[in-house]
Amino acid sequence: MAQQKRDYYEVLGISRSATDEDIKKAFRQKAMQYHPDRNKEEDANEKFKECAEAYEVLSDASKRAAYDRYGHASTNFGAGGFNYNNYANFDFGNLGDIFEQFFGGATSTSSSSRKNAGLKHGQSITMSITLDFEEAALGAEKEIEIKRDEHCSECGGSGARKGTSPQTCPTCSGSGEVYQVQRSIFGQFKNAVLCNECNGRGKIINDKCPVCRGNGVTYNKRKLAVKIPAGVFDGSQVRLSGEGYAGPNGSPSGHAYLNISVKSHKFFEREGDDIIYEMPINFAQAALGDEIEVPTLYGSEKIKVPAGTPSGKEFRLKGKGVASLNGGNKGDQLVYAILQTPKKLSDEQKNLLEKLAHTFKNEK
Repeated sequence: MAQQKRDYYEVLGISRSATDEDIKKAFRQKAMQYHPDRNKEEDANEKFKECAEAYEVLSDASKRAAYDRYGHASTNFGAGGFNYNNYANFDFGNLGDIFEQFFGGATSTSSSSRKNAGLKHGQSITMSITLDFEEAALGAEKEIEIKRDEHCSECGGSGARKGTSPQTCPTCSGSGEVYQVQRSIFGQFKNAVLCNECNGRGKIINDKCPVCRGNGVTYNKRKLAVKIPAGVFDGSQVRLSGEGYAGPNGSPSGHAYLNISVKSHKFFEREGDDIIYEMPINFAQAALGDEIEVPTLYGSEKIKVPAGTPSGKEFRLKGKGVASLNGGNKGDQLVYAILQTPKKLSDEQKNLLEKLAHTFKNEK
């Protein structure tokens, strides 16, 4: 017994009052979800087929009207209507290609943005930098070397000899693209492709710049002073706007990104914006109390240790932590008293401790 077909509106997850744009958007989402190159579930192909079948009917005004009135009986698929065997032979190697055929490239860029393809930003640069613990916590200025393609200083990135200008491409009229008509199971679609005459630039350079040879960019390396903000941590990233590769056709440069690595400290640790420090104390200091000087990122501070302080006791130094990257207040320094057991005692110390131990035995 053949399995009963689901309602086409249910398949695409839309209402019966959906507009053509709603139908197209819903199919695009479903097709991406069940595309065989993205979804490896066993029933993905069947669901993809089901979505395509629903779209073919609902995107056609006359077929949709008949379906709304008579249901699946109006479609008569399998008798010369929808043939998935032909549809299944589409090239699924590039997910973008199939949507180019369905929607004229709607999954990548809009028509207006395609016309501005030559004005996109340049590529980004990613670099790594290692900071000392204090540099990450307090901020620093570091010098780095950037190697990149920069806009040619001779022609300003136009690629044309100084005093001349590129000419509008006669093939694409400066748009950088030409249109091709393609046919698919969904009908005839107009698809934009890069112009072969100007390689998508929209301009033809007849007299090339002698420095960059018409490329508009030259390779250069230079040193750059970079301000590292206070509060960065191991694994964070700092963006240097406009310090990436030059954009094509004189368009803006990309960005440079610094991946931060932070060295460990010999006695400080960091938890968020707080600094952790373990303060060693001896038995006498713990029992009798004392005033102890401890290091911080901002100089020394004194802590009053009360008599009878147990090991692990926390003391908090407000505002002695790390500046918040979010612009909030500084963290604190948390000081933990750690009782130190002496490994070697003098004879006098041993005698004193033995006498002290004897007094503890007499306590009731």
